Amino acid sequence: MKFVPRTKLIIWVGFIFIPVSVLAAVLPAVTGPGIGLTVGFLAITIVDAAVSRKLLTGIRITLPAVMRLSVGRQSEMTLSIESDAARVKQLRLGLAFPREIHSEKQDLVTRLPEETAHSIVAWPFKALKQGRYIFENCYLETTSRMGFWSLRRTEAARSELRVYPNLFRERKKLSGLFLNRGIGVHALRQVGKGKEFEQLREYLPGDSYEDIHWKATARRGQPITKVYQIERTQQIYVIIDGSRLSVRNSDPQSSKPADRDQPEVDGFTTIMERYAAAALVLGLAADRQADEFGVLAFDDRARKFVRAKSGKAHYNVCRDALHTLQARSVSPDFAELFTFIATKIRRRALLILLTNLDDPVLAESFTANIDVISRRHLVLVNMLKPAAAQPLFSDPSANTVDDIYRKLGHHLQWRHLRETEKHLRRRGVGFCLLENENLCTDIVSQYLTVKRRQVL
Repeated sequence: MKFVPRTKLIIWVGFIFIPVSVLAAVLPAVTGPGIGLTVGFLAITIVDAAVSRKLLTGIRITLPAVMRLSVGRQSEMTLSIESDAARVKQLRLGLAFPREIHSEKQDLVTRLPEETAHSIVAWPFKALKQGRYIFENCYLETTSRMGFWSLRRTEAARSELRVYPNLFRERKKLSGLFLNRGIGVHALRQVGKGKEFEQLREYLPGDSYEDIHWKATARRGQPITKVYQIERTQQIYVIIDGSRLSVRNSDPQSSKPADRDQPEVDGFTTIMERYAAAALVLGLAADRQADEFGVLAFDDRARKFVRAKSGKAHYNVCRDALHTLQARSVSPDFAELFTFIATKIRRRALLILLTNLDDPVLAESFTANIDVISRRHLVLVNMLKPAAAQPLFSDPSANTVDDIYRKLGHHLQWRHLRETEKHLRRRGVGFCLLENENLCTDIVSQYLTVKRRQVL
């Protein structure tokens, strides 16, 4: 328990101690009564502290064990207050919110009801950045019996706050996929007859000779045809690059990082966070198409790996694995990554890599090792398009010599990415440069195109 003087005590000290000190210096005859008055006031304050020392003893605060919310969405934390005896009428509460959590109330003052020992208080707040945040303590304060002291105590109350990417805007762009109204991508027409073997049947006029099962035909003495069906359940993996290049801002032209006095959610969003949001949107799309979805995050080694499955519970597992991802200042090891994929993912799957290949050294390492997985899996490589990467004469605003050299650098970057795309396409790997605002939409479109054409 900690005692802190209140304003009332300071004012009374000023009214008593200063006049007594002045009078004792001017009129020595009043020294005795002045000292008595001072000692009497000190005794009252000590008694006030003594009789009030147990006011906060029987109060217990309980926070929700786990809270889940999205970035930028207004939410409330429910505090459960339990008091054994109705000794405290007014209670001041405090929580140590991190910088990424904004609340307009620095503290919360509530009145405890006398008719019940239990009460609930809602504390509004808003999360500015995804991640995992832990609250360890709740801080209590009340006023002493006579109002001279503030009694403060720290109550152990643990709560875990899980902040996920806000997918509302991305889902709104793909409303035809997530609103089941019988239109849009729900009426997905798949091209071809299917590639998954279903059964054998007798030959019918018009069947292709390629579908005849010659061994069954020899055994039965009559033509037998193989029947195929469209493969419904496929495995989709999103592989997220969490190395040093993913620490950059996904939109360099956006504003500066958020300030606590003027909290803005989109002030600074890293490339890693955009990739995580795109992976979750693709997971929702794969679940709608009855496919299995998994995630893999890496930097210099594999960090998080969730094997492909389906269902809401599995999607929650993927979401919990992605919301705490943070990019690290290390270079990616693509050789280690592709070896890990070849070892862990045996069945042919669609691998959507979200990485950064605008560094020539990393691009060379990527193309040199991609054959390890490209022969077994269907690989699509996506990265955010650098804002400056463009052909030399696409922007006529070069007015000085420095502008010319800067445009030449941008042209060389664009040419390098084009060469990387050609090298990957010769190996059967798709490569796309995507705009930041259309990242999720384009990735889902790629997946649906593969699904429709049965490329996998």
